[in-house]
Amino acid sequence: MSDPCVLVDIADRIATVTLNDPARRNPITGNAIITALLDAFTRIQADPEVSVMILTGADPAFCAGGDVKEMSDPDSIFRREPLAAAQSYIDGIQRIPVMLYNMDIPTIAAVNGPAIGAGCDLTMMCDMRIASEAAKFGEVFLNLGIIPGDAGSWFLLRRLGHQRAAELTFSGRVIDAREALDLGMVLEVVPHGELMPRAREKAAVIAAKSPRAVRVAKRLMRNAERMDLPDFLNAAAAYQALMHQTKDHHEAMSAFLEKRKPNFTGH
Repeated sequence: MSDPCVLVDIADRIATVTLNDPARRNPITGNAIITALLDAFTRIQADPEVSVMILTGADPAFCAGGDVKEMSDPDSIFRREPLAAAQSYIDGIQRIPVMLYNMDIPTIAAVNGPAIGAGCDLTMMCDMRIASEAAKFGEVFLNLGIIPGDAGSWFLLRRLGHQRAAELTFSGRVIDAREALDLGMVLEVVPHGELMPRAREKAAVIAAKSPRAVRVAKRLMRNAERMDLPDFLNAAAAYQALMHQTKDHHEAMSAFLEKRKPNFTGH
């Protein structure tokens, strides 16, 4: 399963999605990356053999965000009259945060290089982030006289809290991987050559769990973001009652008592 500007590899219940326009630093405009990503995410979400997804970029960058040259083109979508331009965002890049948010599998951004503008936001849309020492992050929209039109503010605020999200948004500054670690933007920073092995190591831990339980746990975390406690407890009770009836739960209990590794089947 592949596309000229997005590559997808699936092995051992792990899907690896790679932005693959390296000569242009993997921008999210001026190519077919948005359409290709949406197609990849749809297929991965629907594949019961996938338990976790890694999102990365082809070196040297993770994602340069919007193509500034395209923004200055008088014939580009950015120069349309306001209602048409707004609809272009709704029909285009804004479908990515909706799809990533609604994915039932955990997502890991393996940030291999600069993640700028919409590229930075793309990392924030994932559940976890691991950074190469070469990674950089920049919420740089205000530097170009625009704002994050891709839900970046929504995710950044929830990942970092108001004060840190505000400072990065209003300053428009680019930070390195070490500062991103200090701010809590990433779980860890590793040497560049160790990034993908480390991301796969993290993914493999998740992939070893019950596939159905992983997806339900992701749904439960998503519910926690928007429910009050009484409604959340009701949802948790209903999910848990279902999980107690799964074959994977029974297998896990047997494996625990027999002191062996469980053999999960996703049932």
